[in-house]
Amino acid sequence: MKIQEILSVLEEMAPLAYAEDFDNVGLLVGDSSTEATGVLVCHDALENVIDEAIAKNCNLVVCFHPILFSGIKKITGKNYVERAILKAIKNDIAIYAVHTALDNHSQGVNKIFCDALGLINTSVLIPKQNYIQKLVTYTVPDNSEKVRNALFEAGAGKIGNYDNCSFNTEGFFTFKGNENSNPVIGEKEKLHTGNEIKIEVVFEKHLQSKILKALFANHIYEEVAYEIYDLQNAHQNIGLGMIGEFETPMNETDFLPFVKEKMLADGIRHSAYTGKKIHKVAVLGGSGSFAIKNAIQAGADAFLTADLKYHQFYEAENRLLLADIGHFESERYTKNYIVDYLRKKILNFAIILSEENTNPVKYL
Repeated sequence: MKIQEILSVLEEMAPLAYAEDFDNVGLLVGDSSTEATGVLVCHDALENVIDEAIAKNCNLVVCFHPILFSGIKKITGKNYVERAILKAIKNDIAIYAVHTALDNHSQGVNKIFCDALGLINTSVLIPKQNYIQKLVTYTVPDNSEKVRNALFEAGAGKIGNYDNCSFNTEGFFTFKGNENSNPVIGEKEKLHTGNEIKIEVVFEKHLQSKILKALFANHIYEEVAYEIYDLQNAHQNIGLGMIGEFETPMNETDFLPFVKEKMLADGIRHSAYTGKKIHKVAVLGGSGSFAIKNAIQAGADAFLTADLKYHQFYEAENRLLLADIGHFESERYTKNYIVDYLRKKILNFAIILSEENTNPVKYL
């Protein structure tokens, strides 16, 4: 099995197009055409993790955080990033990062977070904007079903919990081909009219080339008329953070110890108690201070995230309980999810969960 075949499975799990613009996801080091010997899944691809991959004969390391985040001009081994990259290159080990591609996925980091706490009725906290496009095309009735089905197969027509969604309008067309035309219907240089179906479908913008390929391959016209629009609708199933509910609300004084136990946190920093029961909980794995206002607007009783600064605790404004449970802790089950996903998709192949604890933060 080539490394590229495994990468294709990873992109099904977390499409790279879901990642934030600032992020650095995908294959960071290595040659995807290399034969894979094994996969080691970790949180951070540090030097000790590369050593673990070597010892376990894994030439693909799948990490959550990208070891290469911002540009580097030299690789001399002077810091932890360069040492890890050098060792990976010397030992022909590929490194692939998922990061915000999995953060933004409806089944990704924040759903894993919610599931660990037992939250129900979950939904995306900050839906992704400017990600939905709409295709409009036209064809004769006899060709419409074939075109629709091909577009659905390519990923169009998915809205929330529904698929195969389209809107179809009956109308009539006119055309007159020039001397170089080769019309499927009618004759060149003669005006022709007939019945047509207008087909409208929405799709995620990263699928555009696949959608158009399906359209052209299944349409009968010599010249395919189509239009693509950018929609302002937020994508309800893709985005940062998540909010859910406890089936039975709990006291704040019980809630934080509960979170500490479930997320295996060594310490939690939090804002002042509000005196309210905790029913609705917003979560955002990793650095989530930017979403405090979103959590308040969503009606959350508590917001769990990490990397909060001193003054940001004031932003709770006694409207919700704000808690910093630790960056690593808020994402700790992500690598387990990746391993489980790969093992279900790739049978009889070494998919190994890293035993290295790469959390850089220690507590007394």
